[in-house]
Amino acid sequence: MSDQRTGTGPSSLHRRSAARTAVVWEALQEVLAAVPDTGSAASVIDIGGGTGGFAVRVAELGHRVTVIDPSPDALAALGRRADESGVADLVTGQQGDLGTLPDLVPAGSADVVLCHGVLEIVDDPAAALAAIADALRPGGVLSLLVNQRHAAVVTRAMAGHFVQARALLDDPTASGAARRFTSDELGALLDETGFDTQAMHAVRVFVDLVPSSLVDLEPGAAGALLELEQAVSTRPEYLPLATQVHVLAGRR
Repeated sequence: MSDQRTGTGPSSLHRRSAARTAVVWEALQEVLAAVPDTGSAASVIDIGGGTGGFAVRVAELGHRVTVIDPSPDALAALGRRADESGVADLVTGQQGDLGTLPDLVPAGSADVVLCHGVLEIVDDPAAALAAIADALRPGGVLSLLVNQRHAAVVTRAMAGHFVQARALLDDPTASGAARRFTSDELGALLDETGFDTQAMHAVRVFVDLVPSSLVDLEPGAAGALLELEQAVSTRPEYLPLATQVHVLAGRR
């Protein structure tokens, strides 16, 4: 049996997960409610969507979702999850990645594309965003979630990894294979690849810093933490402190 006092129990993990995804999910729901204008189901592509953490929730709103992921195991889990949630008819899994996106998705066919935690690991972020732009219809929306570099510098410094922190200041790939972005870099990259930035959200400003014991032991703390994350998500001064940055961008 897990010990709730240590923050390792299922309810603790659920609270942490909710606080980490609430900002992105709230923003995504607003986008889905607005497109397409006809009121019919939106066509959504989830690149690297894995086992369907977002895809199944999107399908539960009545939209058609295609998850593109390189892992056959993840896609199998996606199928089971969609079936258990009663949305198997709305969720399709295809093996592939951003490199094969043009072969899997007709140009201009998607209303919304989710690209969460993927841009960090591609060789050419600009080419990847250009491929996504081709998949979207004009006016379609990209939901982009990436790791943010300033917070990674702070995290490494707080852990005593000062050399790594110094390297990350100016090198987005200094930490290894995963790339880190700043909000300014994202804005410029999106503009160069045919997107207009509509909104930027600070994601996981506090949730990764607050000890689990505080959230678990203090009544109402989990809900208050979630509300705090939502409150600072749209304040630009908190973007440099966020573990991740979420961007909504429209295709020109």
